[in-house]
This record gives sequence, structure tokens and C-alpha cells, in this order.
Amino acid sequence: MLNYNIIKKDELEGKQAMMVRALAIILSFVFTGIFMAIIGYNPVQVFTKMISGALGTEMRIQETITKAIPLVITSLGILVAFKMKFWNIGGEGQIMMGALGASYIALNYADNMASFPLLLLMALASIVCGGLWALIPAFFKVKLGTNETIFTLMLNYIAIKIVQYLQYGPWKDPNASGFPKVASFAPNAHLPSLFGVHIGWIIALILSAAMYIFMKYTKKGYEIEVVGESPNTAKYSGMNVNGIIIMALVISGGLCGLVGMIQASAIEKTLTSTLSGGLGFTAIITTWLSGLKPHFILITSLAFAVLLQGGVYIQIAMQIPSAVAEMIQGIILFFVLGSEFFIRYKFVKGDK
Repeated sequence: MLNYNIIKKDELEGKQAMMVRALAIILSFVFTGIFMAIIGYNPVQVFTKMISGALGTEMRIQETITKAIPLVITSLGILVAFKMKFWNIGGEGQIMMGALGASYIALNYADNMASFPLLLLMALASIVCGGLWALIPAFFKVKLGTNETIFTLMLNYIAIKIVQYLQYGPWKDPNASGFPKVASFAPNAHLPSLFGVHIGWIIALILSAAMYIFMKYTKKGYEIEVVGESPNTAKYSGMNVNGIIIMALVISGGLCGLVGMIQASAIEKTLTSTLSGGLGFTAIITTWLSGLKPHFILITSLAFAVLLQGGVYIQIAMQIPSAVAEMIQGIILFFVLGSEFFIRYKFVKGDK
């Protein structure tokens, strides 16, 4: 009986990989267009509206960049863990704990501090809280060999429940007429804007450059890659594998935690249990699509932000149901993510 086996191959590089990804993108639009035509929409009009909705005006571009900022920084954090093949699925929880740390500073010290030192302290608190939250699964991984995928995933829900408890309990604003919300931040705890977008975009650019240098040119970055490729080789070379895992996860969680501060300070202006909004999961996609390369994360995050913002716009402009808009996004992602399979694996004909 004729059958096919799936085997790993040498990953395509350069032009070949780009051609596979480009073909996947073209096919995604073809199949999305067919789907749109079947349900009664003009695919050309839908795609045009999506692009226009994301990039058509200065305000829409600003909205798209605003959506890209947390994706870039969260993806950079997840990249550090993924480089080491530590599957950190806990970005959501690390973002929430970072937001919690920043909110504690904003709610308790805003009256006594100027804006710059306050924001700096909020950022530091968010990095520490996010890093400590990621340290928990890292510790159990190195000590007990626990499954980091399940562990980090479970911690997401614990972090959200902690914030919900604070929102409905100890941190509930007494001036909110009984509504379960945390008090809004004082103006000096808001991230300032530049060119119509909060300065998180500058932070994202700086961190992208810093992460590129860290992973490519520093000893610690090299050690993370070696541990990811072969822990046994790393041990044989005299590397402290457990220490490297701990360090990498603290960095990973710290960057995700910083996103919590940015979202709380610049977007929500307070702490809410919905603040992370799926960013930790979405960033897994953008990280994977980047090929685990920091400089490509900017491109993939911006492209995904265009898709998200365009999807929101067509719901309003064309009265397309949200389920249809999400299905369009899903079809495109299916093809783009599927292309990564054909870059890494191949079917080999065999006899059974």
C-alpha cells in the first residue's frame, strides 16, 4: 500500500523561503476571495476596504501602529523563550501581572511624583512582576522537569483571576457608584504621545534593536541558542543550563510585563481584567511567523496589526458580521502558518 511519510528537511533559506511564504499569501487571498464571493460580498471591495481601514488616513495608521506596539514587545519576549525551545504560552498572565505592578505604583505614588520618574518606576515594577511570574514555571521546569506549556497556560488564568479579585474587591474604586472598576490613573501616570501615538512605539523600536544585538552578538544570547539546539551540548561546553533557562524566562516575562504597563498607562488608563485582550496568544503567531528573528518581528507584528485593524473597519464600513471578519483573518493565517510547515518538512512517498 502506498503511503506518505512526513520528514524534517533542511529549512529553506533566503529566496526559496520567501517564495513559499509569498505563494501562501497569494493563495490565502484567492481562497478568501472565493469565500467572500460565496457568501455574497465583493472580494475586491472587501480587501480594498481592509487596506483602507488600516492605512487609509493618518488616524487609521495611528490606530494600526497602536495595535502593533504591544504585539512587537510581547513577541520579543516570547522569542527569547522560544529560542531556547521553552514554550512560553504565558504571555497573557505575564502582561496582566506587569499591569498589576505598574498599577500599584500609579495608584499609590502618583500624587507625590513627577511624570517621568513615576512612569520609570511603573515600567520597572511591570518588568519585575512579569519576570517573577515567568520565573515560577522556569523554576519548576529546571527542578522537577514540569511541562512548561501547560504550566504557563494555567498561570494565565490565575493572573487574570487575581486582577479580577482586586478589581471587584480591595482595589475597587469607591467613587465608581458600585461599578467594579479600579480607579483611573492620574494624568502624570499616562504615557505621553508623539506624532499622535503613545511613545510605546519608540520603546518597541529600541527593544527590537536591543534584542537583535543581544541575540546575535552577546554571549548570553549565544548561550540561549545553544541550549535551544542541544541542552546536552550546552552542558558539555560547561554552560549552566538551568541558570540560562531561568535568565531567559525572566527576560521573556519582563518584556511581556512591560506590555502590561504600556497598555494600562497608555490605552486603558487603569487596570482591568481584560487588559491583555489575547495579546499573549496573538504574539505567539507573530513570533513564529518572524522565524524567531527580532528584526522580522516588526514586520510580522505590523502586518498582523493591519489585518486586525482592517477587520474592525470592514465590520463598520460594510456591516460585515464580526464572525465573517474573523474568518477572513483565520483563512489568511491558516495559509501563512501552513507555509511554515512546507519550509521545515516534506512528504516522502513510501511503501507499506
